[in-house]
Amino acid sequence: MTLEGHHLIGFTSQGGSTDGGGISAINPVSGETLAPLYPMAGQTEVERACQLAEDAFLPYSRLPVADRAAFLEAAADNIDAIGDTLTERAMAETGLPKARLEGERGRTCGQLRLFAEVLRSGDYLGVRIEDALPERTPMPRPSLAQQQVPLGPVAVFGASNFPLAFSVAGGDTAAALAAGCPVIVKAHSAHPGTSELVGRAVQQAAKSCSMPEGVFSLLYGSGSELGQALVKDPRIQAVGFTGSRNGGAALLRTAQARPQPIPVYAEMSSINPVVLLPQQLEANAEALGDAFVASLTMGAGQFCTNPGLILALSGTALERFVEQAGAAVREAAPQPLLTPDIHTAYQQGVAQLTDQPDVSLVAKGKATVHLACPCQPHLFRTTANTFIGNDALHDEVFGACALVVECDSVAQIQQVLTAMEGQLTATMHLEEADYAMADQLLPLLERRAGRILFNGWPTGVEVCHSMVHGGPWPSTSDSRTTSVGSASIQRFLRPVCYQALPEALAPDSLKADNPLGLPRQVNGKR
Repeated sequence: MTLEGHHLIGFTSQGGSTDGGGISAINPVSGETLAPLYPMAGQTEVERACQLAEDAFLPYSRLPVADRAAFLEAAADNIDAIGDTLTERAMAETGLPKARLEGERGRTCGQLRLFAEVLRSGDYLGVRIEDALPERTPMPRPSLAQQQVPLGPVAVFGASNFPLAFSVAGGDTAAALAAGCPVIVKAHSAHPGTSELVGRAVQQAAKSCSMPEGVFSLLYGSGSELGQALVKDPRIQAVGFTGSRNGGAALLRTAQARPQPIPVYAEMSSINPVVLLPQQLEANAEALGDAFVASLTMGAGQFCTNPGLILALSGTALERFVEQAGAAVREAAPQPLLTPDIHTAYQQGVAQLTDQPDVSLVAKGKATVHLACPCQPHLFRTTANTFIGNDALHDEVFGACALVVECDSVAQIQQVLTAMEGQLTATMHLEEADYAMADQLLPLLERRAGRILFNGWPTGVEVCHSMVHGGPWPSTSDSRTTSVGSASIQRFLRPVCYQALPEALAPDSLKADNPLGLPRQVNGKR
């Protein structure tokens, strides 16, 4: 498949002027600028994509779920069929290794196929029915039925750190398409070629499955101009975003300032605290140190679930852990960061930690001269009192950088957790003898995080029915939702109640004889 450097608007491939500048990927290993040059979408492209999406909404949302499921599966098959061309382009644009990207492609296609299964099961509709009670006194009850319906066209923003799984055909796109919502994707400027390859696979699936033309579009644009234009457009009814806190907050403000505010599901910032409880730390300090650094440096630390904060009680066991972790960091080879901007932000974050009073550098990784955007891992330490009193220590440093916080007591660990903002994950390493202490901490972790791990590391998010990838602000903009797993479809749906609905007008999902065989709650019982 040849890259053309075009927007994909409905079923068309559309070029544009690059006289005023365009978007080129930069290889973060070599610093090489990669062809082609992509045009930046203006109001004409936004208008065309949004109108096609609006025109497609009703026919697409009313398609039989089997047709939408087949579309999702066709998109997954097409992405698989791109083969090494996709992997090689993604490697060139991100510096990520082949095995990581092949695994990410499997996850991306797995998400699409999971949502096809969700559609066929019908459980996502949440059908609830109350039969009429005409003889009830003092007032009769009419028949009532409820189901979930799609919101409307959705704008999705591709993420920098997952060029496949959180990008053009990633979780937000898969969930929205499954819900019955057309999607307009803003490709991330760091990997436009990867985005075009995947976008063409989705576009071809839409054509071959006879979907309405505007069900999917892909636009390119740098900075905030394109994103703001999409969120402001009155035809867009929801937003899926993975990126920086500043970027997500800006989109949220725009969405709330509209005459008709819309939901923005933004995943933004998390330092993912890990609590090492005393008995586990005493027994396994060195092994924990090695495992922690392996998680910290995976993918140069460019995961939203990267373990950026370690909490433990002071003592010899903690010193053993810090010594082992420091040794592992010093042996860690530098890896490429995804973009020059991420590299600059990482350096600034490390510099900020270095300049803070009462924060000491434990270790830093090996230096390099051969990478254009290197990440040299860093490990710092401080005390609980310093952490609680200094908000600058609560900020995420995107990359392989972490802070060890030494606490004097369980009460002080609780104070640290109370002082923290919302997180995607929180982890406890413990043995049975630590359960009483863990029981004191668990309620605080439940208030702070969307996923709580025990004796594991947070880098790795399973795509399944029970996963929660979300959490309180600022990890996400809506802690009631998840961006990973089958429950994410609910973000792009809303409930509608039908009172005294004539059987002749009832959709198959609400007909009395349940021709679709859906799971339903009838008169309070399943």
